[in-house]
Amino acid sequence: MSKDTIADILTLIRNADMNRKRTIQIPLTNITEKIVRILFQQGFLENVRKHRERKKSFLVLTLRYRRNRKESYKSFFNLKRISTPGLRIYSKYPQIPKVLGGMGIVILSTSRGIMADREARLERIGGEILCYIW
Repeated sequence: MSKDTIADILTLIRNADMNRKRTIQIPLTNITEKIVRILFQQGFLENVRKHRERKKSFLVLTLRYRRNRKESYKSFFNLKRISTPGLRIYSKYPQIPKVLGGMGIVILSTSRGIMADREARLERIGGEILCYIW
């Protein structure tokens, strides 16, 4: 794992989705817990639970899939990291982008913690744009 924990989480979820894995384990940190909580609230995850093994804590995520037997497998997650450690991208609340016209979500790091774009618009605060999920 690299120093960019958010990119690592998104890559783990994206790879598990492409390989059709039902559950994955990700390391537990405050940032990962808040991002996973947002994904669970928005309906991208089916279940989340904490697991402790040999003094290390993990989050076990159960992914949600689209099931269509007639067509080929379609990925449920489209994740894109926006702000990186080398290039931070900030936005005021009126300029927070809408992903797919509001169908997707933008995860922001604000002065009041990590939150989804809808919640940031309601509270009228901007922040660093972490990622897009649709």
